[in-house]
Amino acid sequence: MSDSSTPEMVTIEVDGQELQGPAGAMLIELTDKACIDIPRFCYHDKLTIAANCRMCLVEVEKVPKPLPACATPIMEGMKVFTKSDKARMAQKGTMEFLLVNHPLDCPICDQGGECELQDLALGYGRDISRFSENKRVVADKDIGPLVATDMTRCIHCTRCVRFSEEIAGIRELGATGRGENTEIGIYIEGSMQSELSGNIIDLCPVGALTSKPFRFTARAWELVQQPSIAPHDSVGSNILVHARGSQIMRVVPDRNESINEVWISDRDRFSYEGIGSDDRLTTPRIKTNGVWHDVEWQVALQAVADGLRTTSADQLAAITSPTSTLEELYLAQKLMRALGSSNIDHRLRLGDVRDQDSAPAFPGLGCSIADLESLDAALVIGSNIRKDQPILAHRLRKASNAGAELHFINPVDFDFVFSVANRLIIGPAGMVGATAAVAAALLEANGKSVPADIRNLCTASEVDQGAKAIAGSLQQAPRSMVFLGAIAESHPDYSVLRSLACTIASECGGQCGYLPQSANSVGACLAGAQPHRGVGASTVSDSGRGLAALVEGGMSGCVLLGVEPEADCDDPAHVIAALEDCGFVVSMHAFTTETLEQVADVMLPIAAFGETSGTFVNAEGTWQSFSGVVPPRGDARPAWKVLRVLGNVLDVEGFEYESSEQVRDELHRACEGVGTDTSQHGNCYTTALDVGLMRVADVPIYSTDALVRRSPALQKTGDAASFLARISHAQAAQLGLSDGESVSVVQGDARQVCTVVTDTRVPESTVWLSCGTAKAAMLGASIGPVSLEKGSGEGML
Repeated sequence: MSDSSTPEMVTIEVDGQELQGPAGAMLIELTDKACIDIPRFCYHDKLTIAANCRMCLVEVEKVPKPLPACATPIMEGMKVFTKSDKARMAQKGTMEFLLVNHPLDCPICDQGGECELQDLALGYGRDISRFSENKRVVADKDIGPLVATDMTRCIHCTRCVRFSEEIAGIRELGATGRGENTEIGIYIEGSMQSELSGNIIDLCPVGALTSKPFRFTARAWELVQQPSIAPHDSVGSNILVHARGSQIMRVVPDRNESINEVWISDRDRFSYEGIGSDDRLTTPRIKTNGVWHDVEWQVALQAVADGLRTTSADQLAAITSPTSTLEELYLAQKLMRALGSSNIDHRLRLGDVRDQDSAPAFPGLGCSIADLESLDAALVIGSNIRKDQPILAHRLRKASNAGAELHFINPVDFDFVFSVANRLIIGPAGMVGATAAVAAALLEANGKSVPADIRNLCTASEVDQGAKAIAGSLQQAPRSMVFLGAIAESHPDYSVLRSLACTIASECGGQCGYLPQSANSVGACLAGAQPHRGVGASTVSDSGRGLAALVEGGMSGCVLLGVEPEADCDDPAHVIAALEDCGFVVSMHAFTTETLEQVADVMLPIAAFGETSGTFVNAEGTWQSFSGVVPPRGDARPAWKVLRVLGNVLDVEGFEYESSEQVRDELHRACEGVGTDTSQHGNCYTTALDVGLMRVADVPIYSTDALVRRSPALQKTGDAASFLARISHAQAAQLGLSDGESVSVVQGDARQVCTVVTDTRVPESTVWLSCGTAKAAMLGASIGPVSLEKGSGEGML
């Protein structure tokens, strides 16, 4: 007796070749697997079938008319002819109709040389057109700073329309009119809002939708292509970098079904523009009597070595960026520990380290990226996942479309592109109580007594019903998970949230996972770039101080690896103040900023994205290595080489590496025993956050790292950072404030003037004021007590 879950296999014949496939599969799916070429425009394996271009017409035996291969299900004994006279005539006829209104402007079209219509016209088009009437002309649409339009070239394949609805989850594009008067356009004039919008550039088979930043800068045949890994979020999207000479010209997705499928976020696609920013650091520099001077590498390295040697080990620190490569992070911590210091940290936005000793060695997703699609229920705590990790949000959208119930506990009611079963929107101080209420409901449902520590944390009764609904959904789901996001990580009670999340996961039979913020947040833990653990999360004999402790207790010498303290840290004002008091600061970065020029004594130029080899470890634990595509600009050098030479200058043993692969392999051997288990339970239930008016700050998607902050195109989008104080209508009424009014935001000793905006997504007792701007950098931590004072005040105190 056959298994009912196994699809029935049928046998067909295509051009005399016997093929097998599951009953009901479309003909074009089998021919693609068998490498039998059938022309197409509207078909795409990740989109629903439209069958409107008719280019894939084929002959099927005993069927009087040609059938579209993309919409014809296979049946037992079917005989198909893709190159018969009937099939070829139908395909050539379709091509002739497609070219009726298509402009003859291939020499000036940005798609020239990689155009699907151009390629197929060569094989299926006529040498002379029989059409003598005037061609139609369609006005171009302005859909934002990322995608350029030339809609006269559009052939109405509707790939972009289907993508916006089915993948991006926002109905931004649509078709109006009929026949040759059909036009593809945006529903509301203005920019596209999707963080995945750039994928319509790849989907468009003609030159109707092209990259606006890349437009008219290069031809496809001038470019050299090399695979790489996106350097922004923890997904590790596979990309292809296109370069001409020593310049990166564009970035496009590379197919990897287990990670990013065929999509990439706009952040991954357009951030390359930042590489050539005007503030690029290309020469080593030393500050003498407050004045910066360009120097040779030997002089700069010797100055760094002298400064580090004369710094007491317990006062020496390294603050590293989680976007650095595995090799760079490993060598940075190896150098620090060789100098006697374990004061190294990459956790720039971590708000609470009380339970760091019980944190998992591998703070990753807790499952594979592809497995997110098969979840039946998930609880996400403190995350705007749509903007923080767009590809992970896409996977959760697929799970939601398949029936999964997704639940959120957030301080802001963020806009998502999938169905949310339950939302507990409550201020930062209430997030702990809401999470505790879910944990208590699960414990009670399992017939267990609720510990006093958890019971005392439970919040007001208004969230009880929502908490019970979430608990019931997680308990009944065959496969459930709990995730902690970026906002939870920056929460002053992150240790408590993590302990509660682990309790929830344990009680519902699921797993507790993490949504790492940066490209190498997980890799940094494995590389030992943290004060309390060494390489491979090993125990260190003398635990050092993390970033918060360094800021509080001070330091005499500091190495900044890829860090812009004013933009990369959770509490930038206090970090900058600590660096100003530091006796010797070295900045290793691809760029220079006013803050770095203010606090640093030596600046070493290092290679940026695309200019160095390295490795990232993504959220699921996959090690992905990449090579440099173009040489570093000016006298910049790959950071791993700078650290290696610095180790040699300091006479540190074990720095005789000839390639980044040697560094990676050495680290990989040290991490062989480290698994991807994220279930290690916390045990912290003491809150550190008071009640009252609280600021909550997310990191805008185009402010996450140095590269995206310097991309002109991304900074023109609606997702660029803005300095606005968003509060609820009730809060505005209570404070006597109105929309557009100037207000002084006071946080600690800092004061900044900004504009008030009332927002229905913000709960009471909460001020949503994002990071990512110069003014925001002068305030305190991303979550903490704040007050609003009517009027402009005196500016910053």
